[in-house]
Amino acid sequence: MDGLKVGIIGAGNMGSAHFNCIYSGEIEGMRVTAVCDTDRRKLEEIREKSSGVALYEDYRELLDNPEVDGVIIAVPHPLHAQTAIAAFEKGRHVLVEKPVDITLSAAQRLQEAARKSGKVFGIMFNQRTNSLFRRAREMVQSGQLGELKRSIWIITNWYRTQAYYNSGGWRATWAGEGGGVLINQAPHNLDLWQWICGMPKSVTAFCNMAKYHQIEVEDEATLYTEYENGATGVFITSTGDYPGTNRLEITGTRGKIVLENGVLRFWQLSEDERRVSAESLEGFAMVPTEYMEYQAADEPGHKGILQNFTDAVLKGGELLAPGFDGIYELMISNAAYLSEWQGNRKVMLPFDPTDFDKRLAEKAETSRFHTGGPESKDICSYLPRWKVRW
Repeated sequence: MDGLKVGIIGAGNMGSAHFNCIYSGEIEGMRVTAVCDTDRRKLEEIREKSSGVALYEDYRELLDNPEVDGVIIAVPHPLHAQTAIAAFEKGRHVLVEKPVDITLSAAQRLQEAARKSGKVFGIMFNQRTNSLFRRAREMVQSGQLGELKRSIWIITNWYRTQAYYNSGGWRATWAGEGGGVLINQAPHNLDLWQWICGMPKSVTAFCNMAKYHQIEVEDEATLYTEYENGATGVFITSTGDYPGTNRLEITGTRGKIVLENGVLRFWQLSEDERRVSAESLEGFAMVPTEYMEYQAADEPGHKGILQNFTDAVLKGGELLAPGFDGIYELMISNAAYLSEWQGNRKVMLPFDPTDFDKRLAEKAETSRFHTGGPESKDICSYLPRWKVRW
């Protein structure tokens, strides 16, 4: 294959940013040959600043273009799976924006289509390119931290104003977006949480609807999780706090790590705390501890995922963010909604998605799209707000 020719489906905030990045030649081996959007005005903007790019209002026509090897999907969340499935059925490689969709059942259908196609399937979990999260994963997965005891993530610096929610009629509605902060902003963090610590066995959640904004869905959520080995986790997120916090603390039997302010701090115990507790004759034993600190390196973010996806198609490289991984964070957020809708009951994982689908459909029936406000002016490029914000 002489380079990877991609079509971008959806030319909104993220789609236009991807277009500008690729069209300007920032991704080696990838070029844009087609763009699709239902908004003609957006297509005209693409036409004015580019040449040789086919433009479509129907993504199915784009998929019929022989000059498209793969697609980048950046449409509203509930359309991710159906669009990606159509692309796989046409033999195209797929890179989908997060979340993979809004329901576990849709994600499962997408996974099946991806497996059948044999094509490369990636997801835009750009925060996986952050060096500190990758180091934390290595430390936990390798056993350097011992057996996991507890993780606590406070991620409340996803601040959004009412103007943000007013900027699109689909935003913060059950029918248009399928949820709030858990489905829109926090998928990055929910993905990293499970990527580093593994999947929990249960989720108990408290999702506060419209606490800080005039919206249908949650703008604050607190999750409590339990793991097979007895470890526990707490995840707190909000779009209504300013200044917010981004702090991840993970405790194991051989030490503790804290990620905050662009630094990973590591306290490593000389021996396993559980052994000390069981065998020491001292009631207040002190375990010798070594302290280490790691600074964040450059974060390639979206560009890193685009380049990684290109290399996977052209050179057979391993994906940093396989699309199949998208089902995990979605399972956690779906479970959180189920827990809230069932009176904050504990939801065991995995769960049958039938009940979730029924309850979400009921909420979507009464969901109200609004006309939307003016488009944000800070679009078409990868802004710092899309990186890890400490």
